[in-house]
Amino acid sequence: MEAKVFTEKICNLLVDHKAEDVLSIDVKGKSDVADYFVIASGRSMTHTRALIEHVEEGMEKLGVSPMRREGVREGRWAVLDYGDVVVHIFNDETRVFYYLEKLWGDENTIVKY
Repeated sequence: MEAKVFTEKICNLLVDHKAEDVLSIDVKGKSDVADYFVIASGRSMTHTRALIEHVEEGMEKLGVSPMRREGVREGRWAVLDYGDVVVHIFNDETRVFYYLEKLWGDENTIVKY
């Protein structure tokens, strides 16, 4: 599946599960790690963990599992690495601290959902 389509599917899963401030950033040419970053916030650590589970379950239905996952248990910041697409799900406090959209994006590369 094309990385852009895959990114859109993940963003829609997050929006459907009431994630806040969902966006994708096209990082092609800026990062060797991925083509897209998906960033979203949960209202609490419990909500953040539920968002992570929802994305993983939705992608499993498409036959795709993350190559790597970090921070899932804590619920402050989780990373799901799907190769060309890396998903970052934060609680609000941690998102403000790292502010990845400011580091990696600009008005030409960010899509808000």
